[in-house]
Amino acid sequence: MPVDTDILPPRYRSPKRIALGGMGEVYRATDSVLGRAVAVKLLAGRYSRDDAVRGRFTREALAAARLSGEPNIVTVFDVGEHAERPFIVMEYLSGGSLEERIQKDGAQEVGQSLEWLEEAAAALDAAHRHGVVHRDVKPANLMLDRNGTIHVADFGIASAAGTDSLTMTGTVLGTAGYLSPEQAQGERATPASDRYALAVVAFELLSGRRPFESESITAEAVAHVNAPVPSITEICEGLPEELDAVFRQALAKDPAERFETASEFVAALRAALAEAAGATRSFRPTPSAAPSLSVLSPVTRRRVRRSRWPALVALLALGAVGGAIAAIVLTNGDNKPKAAPPSQPRTVTVTNQASTVQTTVTSPTTAPPPPPAPASSSLSGSALNEAGFTKMQAGDYTGALPLLQQAVTKLSGVGFPNEAYANYNLGYTLLQLGSCSEAVPYLERAQQLEPHRHEPKDALKRTKHC
Repeated sequence: MPVDTDILPPRYRSPKRIALGGMGEVYRATDSVLGRAVAVKLLAGRYSRDDAVRGRFTREALAAARLSGEPNIVTVFDVGEHAERPFIVMEYLSGGSLEERIQKDGAQEVGQSLEWLEEAAAALDAAHRHGVVHRDVKPANLMLDRNGTIHVADFGIASAAGTDSLTMTGTVLGTAGYLSPEQAQGERATPASDRYALAVVAFELLSGRRPFESESITAEAVAHVNAPVPSITEICEGLPEELDAVFRQALAKDPAERFETASEFVAALRAALAEAAGATRSFRPTPSAAPSLSVLSPVTRRRVRRSRWPALVALLALGAVGGAIAAIVLTNGDNKPKAAPPSQPRTVTVTNQASTVQTTVTSPTTAPPPPPAPASSSLSGSALNEAGFTKMQAGDYTGALPLLQQAVTKLSGVGFPNEAYANYNLGYTLLQLGSCSEAVPYLERAQQLEPHRHEPKDALKRTKHC
C-alpha cells in the first residue's frame, strides 16, 4: 500500500511502514542527512490530541533518550513533532525480534537463548540503574541486529523515576502473557516487574511456551496472580529439574522474593544447568576409550529419570561464570524437535490495543542422509547413542555400529547437542572400522553443529590418511 511521503519530516525519506501497534506506527526510512536507515515511531493520529496519551508518548522519548548509549538498548537519534504528530527516530535493526524466532522455530537452542537473555538482562539492569522501568518486556520488544545481538526496544509504556506518573492505579498496561502479578492487579510496576517478565521470556525460549499460556488472555493474566509456577520439565521433557527452583524464584508472586538483578537470574540459569550436567567426560582419546562429546553421569541420569532422555550433555560456554557447562536439547518423547504450540492472544491494555494470534512452526535442521539402520529399537535416539558410546569405550566398535546408526536416524533434525554427539560417535566408529569415506558425512555434520570443537575436525583429518 502506498505510503504518504509527507507523513514524516522531509529529512526522513522513502518511508515504509513495518509495524502497527496500539499507540502508533513504525516506519523504516532513510535519514537523508546522515545517509542511514532509521526506524521512526509515529503516534497514531487518533491519539495526537489526547494530552494523556501524548504525554505518555513523550515520556517514551525521554526515557529512551536517557538510555541511549547503553549497551543492548535501542538508540534514539531524534525526537520531535510533524504535522501535529509526535515522532521518535531510532536505530533500525534488521534482524527481527525474538518473537519472530519463536514463531518460526519454537523453543530455541539453549546456548543461544542464554546469550540473548544475558544481553537483555544487561540492558534492563542498566535501565533500572537510570531509574527507568520498561513495563512491557516481551519477545517482540527484544530486537536483533544483523549480528544477532539483542537490543531492548520500545519503552513505550516505560515509567521514569522522578516524573509524574501517567498511569493511574488500577490501570493494566503491558502484554497479558508477560504481566507480573502486581501489574495484572493494576499496581505500579517496578524493576522486579521487568525481571519477572524476562523470566517469562526465558521460560518461553527454553520450552517453547509461556508458563501460564492459555487460550484466554484474561485467564492467563489471572494465572500470573494466583497459579503456582509450573514445572518447566513437565512442559518440556528435555529440560532438567534443577531449572524449576530458578523459575520459582524468578516468577515469585512477591516481588521481594525475586532475583535482585536480571543478570543474577540468568547466572542462576547457567548454574542450574551446570549442576544438572554433573561431571562430563573430557574429549580426550585414551587407549581403552573412544572420545565422545560428553555424556551424562549416572547420578544426573537418575536425577532426571522422569523424562525418557533429557539431553544435558553439550559443553556450553559459561561466559562470565567461566568454564564449560552442559547444555540442553529440547526434544519430546520420540526425540523430534519440540515445537511451541500456537501462541495465544498477547495484548491487554486500557487503550484497547488489539490482541493478535500467532502460529508457531518448527524448522528442521539440515542433516546428512540417515545411515541404513538395522532393526528399529524402542529406545530413544539419545539412549541408543549412550549405549553405542558404552560399547565404544569397551573397544567394541562392531557392536556400537548398529546402535549408533539407529541413534543418528532417530536424532536427525534435532540439532545441537544430541545430533552432534550421535553423528560424531558414528563417524568415529566408522573410522575405527576402516570405513573412512562413510565416516565423512557424519563427522562433517558433527562439525557443522559444533564448529568450535576440534575433535570432529581432527577425525576428519584422519579420514584423508586411511
